[in-house]
Amino acid sequence: MDAVLNYINSNFSNYVAELKDYLRIKSISALESHKEDIKRCAEFASQKLKDAGMKRVEIFQTGGHPIVYGEWLEAEGKPTVLIYGHYDVQPVDPVELWLSDPFEAELRDGKIFARGANDNKGQHFVHIKSVEAFYKVTGKMPVNIKYVLEGEEEIGSVSLTKFLKEQKELLKCDAVLISDTSMFAEDVPTITYGLRGLCYMEIEVTGPNKDLHSGSFGGSVANPINELAKIISKLHDKNGKVLIPNFYKDVRRITAKEKENFKQLKFSEKNYAKELGVKELAGEKGFTTLERLWTRPTLDCNGIIGGFTENGAKTVLPSKALAKISMRLVPDQDPKKIEKEFIRYVKSISPKSVRVEIKSHHYGYPVVVPLENRAVQIAANAVSKAFGKKVVFTREGGSIPIVVDFVKQLKAPAILMGLGLDSDNIHSPNEHFLIKNFEKGILSSAYFLNEFGRQTPTNSDEEITE
Repeated sequence: MDAVLNYINSNFSNYVAELKDYLRIKSISALESHKEDIKRCAEFASQKLKDAGMKRVEIFQTGGHPIVYGEWLEAEGKPTVLIYGHYDVQPVDPVELWLSDPFEAELRDGKIFARGANDNKGQHFVHIKSVEAFYKVTGKMPVNIKYVLEGEEEIGSVSLTKFLKEQKELLKCDAVLISDTSMFAEDVPTITYGLRGLCYMEIEVTGPNKDLHSGSFGGSVANPINELAKIISKLHDKNGKVLIPNFYKDVRRITAKEKENFKQLKFSEKNYAKELGVKELAGEKGFTTLERLWTRPTLDCNGIIGGFTENGAKTVLPSKALAKISMRLVPDQDPKKIEKEFIRYVKSISPKSVRVEIKSHHYGYPVVVPLENRAVQIAANAVSKAFGKKVVFTREGGSIPIVVDFVKQLKAPAILMGLGLDSDNIHSPNEHFLIKNFEKGILSSAYFLNEFGRQTPTNSDEEITE
């Protein structure tokens, strides 16, 4: 293992140069004009897997963007690790706010600045370089390795979702290793073990058959914006509790161990509020901020559309008003059940003076990997060694649906070894990734693979919670 670590340290400058080449490819999945860049990026990634010693590398064509697959399966009697990442990136607008070219991959202040530096090229590239180090030094791997790199994460992972269902045997593994989350704070090695689910709805309220003059017609017909506002106001009580019937029926309570773990994080609500520019925090009464962020379900209005919204004044009584509502869910909530309850409740509180239509956009299931899971513990020890500090365990308030698909389809634990920071500006101008996190990420990955290779393959002998 020492030889592998020495190889990583002595070749790190080369890794940075290769990452810069990777980041220069404009693999924006959402824009048709970058379709050729996506193809070129898939080819670049496939070559890097070959360089890392993969015996089989294949680019699977899909109805959307290509999926890059690689494998090395010569570690007889050893477990198999599936490594996931995505090579597609977000658009760069507004480009004028970038301090350097979004695809030039500029190094400054100990960071690499480029679109995709954190999300996700930089983070998953660490797992290509760690595997390559074993191959270059020993000619073999401590575990069996599989890679899945997709080009549609930023647009919903539609092709990969289908691929997972069709290729279960090909992707069979004992653990899924993913770096696409954030550390709790800088220099604080972190393992994320839970993600919230999602139920996204839309409410459209229609009143008169056309926009009306508010002076000539106001007071005679219901105003869709007013009625929509009343509906939204009835979704919570004064203590922040969601009023949808049975909303909390299946919510699993967190364990005493998790509560204690949250306390050890020494989270400052005062600093959190200050960073967000608010005078005080809000949410469901009776729970801490971290509990509300990570372990409690929420309901939020994400947007309201209706009436006149340009500069100046226009005395209009609108024909329609629309609201977009997202609900973040926790184990053991079922988004399909929540969707039905939401529709039933909103209809029950809607007045007859307007017509209310409710649409479902998309949903995702929550997932929690038990802290006692052996793969989680091995990953925790690995990042702790690499960073030289005690690891912390966190849950994530957001949703990564493809992670749930991995767990559900492959029956294997998902190890979320986040290496980025919330301050890395992903999806925003000046996205960046700390060079030291890139380096320690490669070391973390190497430690994990080496230690996990000492385990007996079981293909997930422990129950994974969905």
